[in-house]
Amino acid sequence: MNNANPPFGPGRSGSYDASGRKDFFIPGIGFNRMIRPDLALGILVYGNGGMNTTFKNNPFGGFLGGSAEGGVDYMQLFVSPTIAWKPNENHSIGLSVNFVYHQFAAQGLEGFGAFSASPTSLTNRGRDDSSGIGFRLGWTGKVSPNVTLGAMYQPKTNMGKLGAYQGLFRDGGDLDIPATYGAGIAVKVTPKLTIAGDIQQIDYAKVPAIGESLHAACLPSIGTGTCPFGSANGAGFDWRNMTAYKIGVSYEVSRSLTIRAGFATGTQPIPSRKTVLNVLFPAVVENHLTLGATWSVGSMDYTAGYMHAFKKTVNGSGSIPGAFGGGEANLKMYQNSLGVAIGWKM
Repeated sequence: MNNANPPFGPGRSGSYDASGRKDFFIPGIGFNRMIRPDLALGILVYGNGGMNTTFKNNPFGGFLGGSAEGGVDYMQLFVSPTIAWKPNENHSIGLSVNFVYHQFAAQGLEGFGAFSASPTSLTNRGRDDSSGIGFRLGWTGKVSPNVTLGAMYQPKTNMGKLGAYQGLFRDGGDLDIPATYGAGIAVKVTPKLTIAGDIQQIDYAKVPAIGESLHAACLPSIGTGTCPFGSANGAGFDWRNMTAYKIGVSYEVSRSLTIRAGFATGTQPIPSRKTVLNVLFPAVVENHLTLGATWSVGSMDYTAGYMHAFKKTVNGSGSIPGAFGGGEANLKMYQNSLGVAIGWKM
């Protein structure tokens, strides 16, 4: 962050590390059983997404005031009973009912109290949670002996309000989960080699708490109550919709061993002019590489996978308003993930 002449306290130019907490354990479990040859029932319990930033040196503390440490912690948990039906040998339709629970906490944002509709429900309130219900619909169809198509749709999930943070999120703490939808194709090039690709859209911009911008008309009066954070017409984090493109390869080395590799890319959702608020949510990675393998032994499947999100930097452009001294907030992020899974065939 480069802030040459802030009005509130000493200059805060420098680098701020959000990785005060580096390791996260995300469990998941699933169960599936064929009820009859054309019908299966199952349930999935999994972490769908989240974000954590833990600043030992709070980037907002020096020029806005606030606790020495800062950051946010956000997680989503999905419990999804699922039914899948095969109307014929080549097509399958699946429906999941999503019971969703999410949890949020923020620390070190006291300096934004003057710009909030509810300064006492802005930060340092511990963990708050809420729930919602949605669904996901999917289809796969084998259109030729070697080609399979697929599509999925999950509409926006309306969540209960996070009342403890009604002074941060637009409309009194209303933080919904954006719609996701996409389509894909898998081609069996040889009996052992399959190549697949898909395209996926995430509608961040259609969730006001995530996608709404701080309009220019609000800037002169944001501290006077016209459109503060948390109000019905307050600001979000100005994220854009995101389209991701993915390609993957699966190769059956033997009847017991399958190896896989994949690559995904998409334009990150944060505009360069809106980086300062997104210091809290620096989700700017664009390119991901994945590697994995499954080893089958009798009725057991053992799977391991690795994901690397390549480092991406977004340099701010007019990102710190002149009222805060001007300058730029630059975001940088990379990520590594290791996963293991064990499956039982019953």
